Amino acid sequence: MYFHVLTLFPEMIMDGLNTSILGRAMEKGCIRAEAVNIRDYTLDKHQKVDDYTYGGGAGMLMQAQPVYDCVRAVLNRIEQEKKSRVIYVTPQGRVFNQQMAKELAGEDDLIFLCGHYEGIDERVLEEVVTDYVSIGDYVLTGGELPAMVMIDAIARLVPGVLNNDESAMTDSFGNGLLEYPQYSRPRVWRDKEVPPVLLNGNHKLIEQWRLEKSLERTKERRPDLYEKWRAENDCCK
Repeated sequence: MYFHVLTLFPEMIMDGLNTSILGRAMEKGCIRAEAVNIRDYTLDKHQKVDDYTYGGGAGMLMQAQPVYDCVRAVLNRIEQEKKSRVIYVTPQGRVFNQQMAKELAGEDDLIFLCGHYEGIDERVLEEVVTDYVSIGDYVLTGGELPAMVMIDAIARLVPGVLNNDESAMTDSFGNGLLEYPQYSRPRVWRDKEVPPVLLNGNHKLIEQWRLEKSLERTKERRPDLYEKWRAENDCCK
């Protein structure tokens, strides 16, 4: 999978993606990523990419021309039959979740368009964007951090990125529930013991305990998810 991030701050993207699990995944060739500087496509000799908004108002707006030319340049380099998805990172979009991460993990190429200032001229968004996506109901200074959040969530579902692909399946939201509690050595820490069921080697009982704890935790912390899970599983009605 190849991630293309269109941004005014390419170093921010690559510094973030070149570390830890994603960095190792890129070294292994499981995923690829590039940060494309939108300023490289402006026709302004001072590399200006923004201007005042028509109708007045605070802040500046990213102009259509450099964004459009940047997107087209990336699309022209991608050789594939199906149309590439161009994701505009915006609080006005669909809220990103694990199901969307699974869906996007099936793509060969994903293009993330990161806005700044007051956003991007609506006319170019209408021309190039296929998906409007948000990571939550709040506003950040730019689209770079949300893009990296989504790339991290998507990339870990790509085969080979995690050392153990089962890890992605047992994470929170993998089965619609929050993840069960987990423990490591020592067996006793500050008078708190590891639950005995995890020490007896009976995998059937361990799986049953983990499901019970996932249900308890989801009911307590995310009752909306709990009710949805109950509705989809007759055994718990």
